[in-house]
Amino acid sequence: MSSPIPGVTILGPLKGAQNEILSKETLHFLATLQRAFNPTRKALLQRRVLRQQELDRGQLPDFLPETAFIRNDDVWKAAKPAPGLQDRRVEITGPVDRKMVINALNCGAATYMADFEDSNAPTWENNLSGQVNLRDAICGTISFTNPGNNKKYELRKDGKLATLIVRPRGWHLEEKHILVDNEPCSGSIFDFALYFFHNAKKLVEIGWGPYFYLPKMESHLEARLWNDIFNLSQDMLNIPRGTIRGTVLIETILAAFEMDEIIYELRDHSSGLNCGRWDYIFSMIKKFRQNPKFVLPDRADVSMTVPFMDAYVRLLIKTCHRRGVHAMGGMAAQIPIKNDVQANDAAITKVRNDKLREVQAGHDGTWVAHPDLVKVALEVFNEHMPQPNQLFVRREDVQVSALDLLNINFKGAITEKGIRSNIDVGLVYMESWLRGVGCVPIHHLMEDAATAEISRSQLWQWAKHGARTAEGKTVTAQMLLGYLDEEVERLRKQLGNKYAQTKYDTAKRYFATQITGQEYADFLTSLLYDEITVNAQKAKM
Repeated sequence: MSSPIPGVTILGPLKGAQNEILSKETLHFLATLQRAFNPTRKALLQRRVLRQQELDRGQLPDFLPETAFIRNDDVWKAAKPAPGLQDRRVEITGPVDRKMVINALNCGAATYMADFEDSNAPTWENNLSGQVNLRDAICGTISFTNPGNNKKYELRKDGKLATLIVRPRGWHLEEKHILVDNEPCSGSIFDFALYFFHNAKKLVEIGWGPYFYLPKMESHLEARLWNDIFNLSQDMLNIPRGTIRGTVLIETILAAFEMDEIIYELRDHSSGLNCGRWDYIFSMIKKFRQNPKFVLPDRADVSMTVPFMDAYVRLLIKTCHRRGVHAMGGMAAQIPIKNDVQANDAAITKVRNDKLREVQAGHDGTWVAHPDLVKVALEVFNEHMPQPNQLFVRREDVQVSALDLLNINFKGAITEKGIRSNIDVGLVYMESWLRGVGCVPIHHLMEDAATAEISRSQLWQWAKHGARTAEGKTVTAQMLLGYLDEEVERLRKQLGNKYAQTKYDTAKRYFATQITGQEYADFLTSLLYDEITVNAQKAKM
C-alpha cells in the first residue's frame, strides 16, 4: 500500500494502534534515517564479505595497528552511567509480546532487554505489536488478559519496574515490509527509529532514557554507524546528544579485537559491553569454518572456562572498567524444571555457579532468561557485589594476546549424542521460528537463534572436515542427513495428526542445506526470513 511519504511503500497490513506506530511523522523520520545511513550499512556488509574471504584463505585476525593510539591512551573515558543504568546487576531478556513485557518489567530485575532480535521471529505482526507494547508500557497503560483463564496482567504499582533497554535487529537483517525508494528498509534502522521516535521524550520525562543493546557487530566502523544514527536522531527530535545509550554485545570474534575502538566510537553514548556468549561461539565456528585447526567439540564441552572464552571475558572486563563502563555477563539459559526436584536443583546450582564465576571475575551484572531466576542471580551478586557495580575492579593483571583469543586447545569430544542434539535443537528451533515464535524452551533451556546457529554450524564444520566421533565414526553429509530424516520421522510419529499443522517439513528442507559442509548461509534468520514475510505468504496463495 502507498504511504503519505513519497518514496515509502508499506507492504504489510496495519490494524488498530499499528497505524499510530507507522504515522506520517514516523515514516518521515524512518525514511530520513534510511536514506542517510543505508548506503553505509550496505558498504559495511560488503566489508564483512571481503574480511571473510581473507579468513577463508587462512589469515588470522589481530589487534588493528591503525587504532593502537586508541587502545594505548589511558586518559579517555566513556560517558558516565545514565539514569536507571547505574545498577544493572541482573538483567532479564526476552521477546516483546505483551505478557512478556509486563512480566519482565515487574520481575525485580534491574533492567529488561526487550528483544526484536534473536528471541523474536521478525514477522510483521510481531514487530509492530512489539512496538505498540513497548509504547504502552512506557506510558503506563499496558495490560493483558489471558484468553485461556482470564488472568489479568498489569504493571506493578510500587514503581519498582526494570529499566527498559531495547535490542534492534543486527545490521545484516532487512525489514522487507517497508520499502524506501524501492529498497527494503534496514531492520536495525526500522526497529530503532520506531522505538526512538515514539518513546524517547517520554522516557526522559519518566527518568530513564532511550537505551539500546546493539547486536552482531564485527568492527568499530559498525559502531561508528550507530553513533552517527544516534546523533542525527537526537538532533531531529531536539534531544540533547548523549541522551541515548548503547550497550554493545561482543558476540563476534572479530569484534573482540576491537573492544576499545567500539567503546571509543560510541563513547558519548556508551553504556558498556556484554559477553554474548552463545553467538560468540557461533562466530568462532562460522568465521573459521574453512580452517581445520578450528574444529570445536560438542557444544556441551565449550564452557566459559575454555581458553578462548576465558580470554574473551577477561579482556572485556578489563577494557570496560578501564573506560568507566559496565562489563555485563552472559545469559543463564536454564529455566525452572517442574515436577522434578532433583533436576531443578541441579539447574539452579548451575546458574549459581555461573553467576558466581561472573561476579568474581569482575562483571557488573548478568543475564537471565526466566523471571524465577532473577532472585537466584540477585542473591549471588548481592553477596559478592553489595554496591551498584564494580567499575573499580580494573583487572590490570590481565594481559590477553591475539593468540589467547584464538586458543582452542582444550579437552572435548565430538559424540553421536552431540550430533543428534544439534540436529534436534536446530530443527525444533527453526520450526518454531517459522511459526513466528523466536524464544523456545528446549530440554529445559530457553533457546534463541544463537543456539540454532551453533547447532547447524557445528554440523557443517564436522561434515566439511570429516571429523571423527568419540565412537570412531567419520562425520559425513550422508550421516547427518540420515540422522535428520530419523529425527523428523520420530517427530511425525510422536505428533500424529498434529504433525500436519507444524512447519517441520519446511524447517527440514532448509536445515538439510546447512549441514553438508557445502552451502552455508550467513545467518539462519536471513535464510528463513522470506518464509515469514506477508508477501511470501500471499505468493503461496
